[in-house]
Amino acid sequence: MNPIKYTVQRGNLQLETSQGLISLTAYSPRIIRIRHTLESNFSHKESLMVVSEAQTPTDVDIRETDTSLFFSTSELTIQVDRNTLAFKYLDANGQILTREPDRGGKTLIPVNVTKFIPDEENDIQAKIGADGLRASASTFQEVIDRKAYHARLDFKWMEGEALYGLGSHEEGMLNLRGQHQYLYQQNMKAVIPILLSTKGYGIVMDNYSLMTFHDDAFGSYLWADVADELDFYFIYGPQFDQIVNGIRKLTGKAPMLPRWAFGYIQSKERYQSQEELISVVQEYRERGLPLDCVVLDWKSWIGDLWGQKTLDPERFPDPNQMTAELHRLNARLMVSVWPIMDPKSDNNKEMRDQGCLLGNGATYDAFQEKARELYWKQANAGLFSHDIDAWWCDCTEPFEADWQGAFKPEPEERIRINTDEAKKYLDPQYINAYSLLHSKGMYEGQRRTTDQKRVVNLTRSAYAGQHRYGTITWSGDTAANWETLRRQIADGLNFCVTGSPYWTVDIGAFFVNQKPELWFWCGDYDQGVEDLGYRELYVRWFQFGAFLPMFRAHGTDTPREIWRFGNPGEPMYDALVKFLRLRYQLMPYIYSLAGQIAQEDYTMVRVLPFDFRSDPATYNVSDQFMFGPALLVNPVTKPMYYGPNSISLTETEKTRPVYLPSGSDWYDFWTGERFAGGQTINAYAGLETIPLYVRAGSIIPLGPDICSADEQSQTIELRIYPGQAGIFTLYQDEGDNYNYEKGFFAAIQLRWEDKNHRLILEERKGKYPGMSETLEFSISVVGEIYESQVIYDGKQQIVDFSKQ
Repeated sequence: MNPIKYTVQRGNLQLETSQGLISLTAYSPRIIRIRHTLESNFSHKESLMVVSEAQTPTDVDIRETDTSLFFSTSELTIQVDRNTLAFKYLDANGQILTREPDRGGKTLIPVNVTKFIPDEENDIQAKIGADGLRASASTFQEVIDRKAYHARLDFKWMEGEALYGLGSHEEGMLNLRGQHQYLYQQNMKAVIPILLSTKGYGIVMDNYSLMTFHDDAFGSYLWADVADELDFYFIYGPQFDQIVNGIRKLTGKAPMLPRWAFGYIQSKERYQSQEELISVVQEYRERGLPLDCVVLDWKSWIGDLWGQKTLDPERFPDPNQMTAELHRLNARLMVSVWPIMDPKSDNNKEMRDQGCLLGNGATYDAFQEKARELYWKQANAGLFSHDIDAWWCDCTEPFEADWQGAFKPEPEERIRINTDEAKKYLDPQYINAYSLLHSKGMYEGQRRTTDQKRVVNLTRSAYAGQHRYGTITWSGDTAANWETLRRQIADGLNFCVTGSPYWTVDIGAFFVNQKPELWFWCGDYDQGVEDLGYRELYVRWFQFGAFLPMFRAHGTDTPREIWRFGNPGEPMYDALVKFLRLRYQLMPYIYSLAGQIAQEDYTMVRVLPFDFRSDPATYNVSDQFMFGPALLVNPVTKPMYYGPNSISLTETEKTRPVYLPSGSDWYDFWTGERFAGGQTINAYAGLETIPLYVRAGSIIPLGPDICSADEQSQTIELRIYPGQAGIFTLYQDEGDNYNYEKGFFAAIQLRWEDKNHRLILEERKGKYPGMSETLEFSISVVGEIYESQVIYDGKQQIVDFSKQ
């Protein structure tokens, strides 16, 4: 037996080895934290991503053999090789989940951390480019600040195992096996250092520096540029929902967004005045088209005072009247704010006077609590005090540096350009965490100010734990072409699988035209909305967006309002209106999913192994996803009618292949036709539709035709898809404010007993101010002619379809 010196405290095992200290700590029966250091003690730094209350006292068992040491909870075991310290991770039945290479998999390499100190007499260079204001210092002193480590964690992933996660990037990779990814914040990169495996486990890396992922010829590992120690969490599910529950136990619960945030959000680059904002909303109302929010993009400030958090009084003469009129029209206002402020602006001067700016003299230091509080004070005084409803925290990766030039740099060159720029002003150990701290400041500031408006923060960057601050991340400034649309699906799925539930896109892409002098401005449609090819692409993007957590159109080069795409009775316009209205009909379903996110750690947009992990055929399906438990969404990602410049396409098939996962029958949402699972079908996909299938056993609550999400009807259609038993919980609350945190919400469990062919409406749990005591349910079973009307008063009711 090779002796290993170790100590045991409740829930913790600490190993003292010739290769440093290793600590294993049970945070729950399904979560173990692993740390490795070459120092004499472990770091005491507070985690930015893991909440302080994450650990639950957990019983562990320590067992030894001649070759191994075993650290076990009731659900999970780590087997430590006495000679190499290699780990094997096993479930309660002794089945291997994953393991490190036999030689061991935890590596720390000493490295000096360099700090850049701008010279006192520095010339700050500020200029405006395609991605807004950028400021940089011209001269620095470069000093060695401290010693830290490169950290590496190696694995031997198994044949047939699929991996997902790491956030939203631009390449459209779904299953990460055989791939590599670079983890740094950039316009179209939102980093979350979390992996999920179809073997039933997750890995959370508690690190904020540049990281890389490899599963290729260079090895299978995660690498971090700067770390005090290797610090990660191993989570056992085995189901993805259980893993996400573990992630949120570590990183915090996702709060409720207001109900209106799940309605349609109209944006473009940009609405320029108070009058224009109101007129757009009025046009939607006059046409009877649903809308819940209009967005005020950049340059709402005076002149060139970029990032000043006040409105230009010439274009926005009466902000209070503006928001009052928008609210009268049942619409909300989202306003863009930036972490960078022009050096000539009052906001910048106040930040500078209080020592709250970073070394470029323009970006506020979100890592300082007093700077976050001052930023909120400015945002509140200039904007929130005028009753605006939501934030668009743009450019929250404030030091990207490759958004220029005619040619896109190579991936490794982009890493160097962007991270070198960030390291001039941010600690290299924390360059990925700026958005996390910026979001924290906005959330905590608004929560201190009022509990009557839920925080809504649309932000371009992300990190693990950021979801607890009311954020929605969008995929950045994409370009209008079919390949980008296709890639967006996988990008979103890999974001949402990490436990961050709210993600969205610029419907229609941000850049529509092409500018050869800028590599990223590479849309295929120089005629914009006048091009029938772009209109078709926009319709398909819109159909995809209708099944995302936030349903939002935005971009430059061309208008985005519904009526810009045709007139009533014309195919493009009618297709947009069809899916716009469907989104609102699904509001009882969508808002109930939001309730499940907050109450049960659910995930709304679901890579197929969430629900079909036992079906390996789902592992590489990158263009389909589940929207909640019921709907299989299959966006169309190729042109069928027009190419660029309105060129008609001939002999194109108006279908797309759809894989129907095994383990369930499926129904065509539009026709009710039933299909067996475990097969690929060729589904009709004309412009007016996308293939949309419903899993047998589903109960879908549908609402009436409304024009804003807060139009509450007491009549709800319940559509049952027979074939197996199913449960759905209908969630309701006031729609805004934080009373739900005090228990003021209602939940009605709807239970379909397929064997007995009956629906049970369980007793309502909970109540909230303004709740209607009765609801009218119109209940139908798909494929059958019988319907039932039920007046529900909160007591259990049984609707028996076997006798009809």
